[in-house]
Amino acid sequence: MSFWSVEKHERVAVCTFTRPPRNFMSFVAMTELEDVLTRLASDESVSVVVLTGGVPGYFIAHADLDDLAKIGRGEPVEGDPRSWYRVLRLLESMPQPTVAAINGQAHGGGSEISWACTLRLIASGGHLGQPEVAVGIIPGAGGTQRLPRLIGAGRAADLVLSGRVVHAREALELGLVNAVLPDDGFLGHVLEWVAPIARHPRAAVAAAKKAILEGLQLPLDEGLRLEGQLFVQLQATPEAIELEERASETYAAGGSPGL
Repeated sequence: MSFWSVEKHERVAVCTFTRPPRNFMSFVAMTELEDVLTRLASDESVSVVVLTGGVPGYFIAHADLDDLAKIGRGEPVEGDPRSWYRVLRLLESMPQPTVAAINGQAHGGGSEISWACTLRLIASGGHLGQPEVAVGIIPGAGGTQRLPRLIGAGRAADLVLSGRVVHAREALELGLVNAVLPDDGFLGHVLEWVAPIARHPRAAVAAAKKAILEGLQLPLDEGLRLEGQLFVQLQATPEAIELEERASETYAAGGSPGL
């Protein structure tokens, strides 16, 4: 049984997770997502990858608790538990910017998947949270590591230690998400929001993502060196040369190239 479907909207691939009734992320479904993302990473026609939920009211509710309980008891499970780590690293490292389109509940593992994405958009009725402490565990897929890097240690500690739910408006205020979009027609609003990214040259968008995310893991001097290397590589491409010549001509004519 397949839990993920992929639809392409021009240069945007929308990956929809559907596992009724509440979109719990099983190891099987996560292993499937790894295959989906691996294929998309090498697809030159795709500039942006969006993840969203296909069950009303749910993005990814959280990790499947039955799977976690089996792991705790030392029992075998379907799927590969290690796929969680690999998928979240893939969301960070694949060439395309990845976007969590949070159209409902995204707790625990659902939140952690969104923290690994490049950008996060939330429906006005969506909500996030790291409730693991309430069931005697801690976040195990980046909630204690990616979240502090995203919003700072103090704010992350508040969310992780309290386990409280964060609704859309507060999520925007905390910097957890980039925008709050209407519930009605949410996916259409998402596609409109990402369109300015998808229309740019894929190589430049991929290099910008790499420079930002990998650069943050480096000392400033090394990050600047990485940025410079990527700049030089792009500057030598025929596409960049042609686009820069067009922009120069537009400026010379007194116009704006829309940079």
